[in-house]
Amino acid sequence: MEKPVRVSNKTELSESNLISENPVAPEQEKNMATAEVISMPTNAVSVPPPQSCMIAAEDLWKTYDMGSEQQVHALRGVNLRIERGEYVAIMGPSGSGKSTLMNLIGCLDTPTKGEYWLNSQLVSELDDDELARIRNKEIGFVFQTFNLLARATALHNVELPLIYAGIPTGERIERAKAALTAVGMESRMTHKPNELSGGQRQRVAVARALVNRPSIILADEPTGNLDSATGNEIMALFDRLHSEGNTIVLVTHEHDIAEYAHRVVNIKDGVVERDERKDKT
Repeated sequence: MEKPVRVSNKTELSESNLISENPVAPEQEKNMATAEVISMPTNAVSVPPPQSCMIAAEDLWKTYDMGSEQQVHALRGVNLRIERGEYVAIMGPSGSGKSTLMNLIGCLDTPTKGEYWLNSQLVSELDDDELARIRNKEIGFVFQTFNLLARATALHNVELPLIYAGIPTGERIERAKAALTAVGMESRMTHKPNELSGGQRQRVAVARALVNRPSIILADEPTGNLDSATGNEIMALFDRLHSEGNTIVLVTHEHDIAEYAHRVVNIKDGVVERDERKDKT
């Protein structure tokens, strides 16, 4: 039974009668509709991570279309933050997605979905030319196979990123010399790669990575082509570079190499399986 409601003119009406006999005025209805539209959620504006954060990956996906409506998800919503000055190793078995993640961190590829911030810049939406500029300015690469020009001297190999950056000749040579000196190669500046040992070639590659004063050093299996003793020398060099304030991201499948890092991120099946920090005190 409906509850009676008393109104000011002493007439008793049911609640249903009140609703039907008090329609919303057209102007009021228009205002209500406008308010409803305003209150509806809109697409979130990208908010940059704090300045202390060098790398921020937010819900990163990388999907490859294989034809016949078949897709392979190399990364499945990776979330990862790396602070300035951190030394991080990314590990994972073959097919885990670690190489795909390295390519995204290194701006060698773009994500299918998600955001990637590097040094407070949203790089996940940049075009190829802008990505090339970011790679040259912000990232120092060290590869397993050294990637040195066979006919160029150590000095000229280290100069190359500065040439692409448009640095004047005099400053370019001085900075290349300083980078080679920093890795103990001051006496081998005029030697070509075939006149250097494997460890010396990798030192030249590290100098080339440092010469543009990048935001991060990204090393992909840096000891993969070296014997264990020489590999330990290179890792000791990375330790020193980290102690000098460099942010280092190391991609490896070797546990003994990952032990040099202060944090180990394990990737499996396209997601972060474990993220462990180690006490190095």
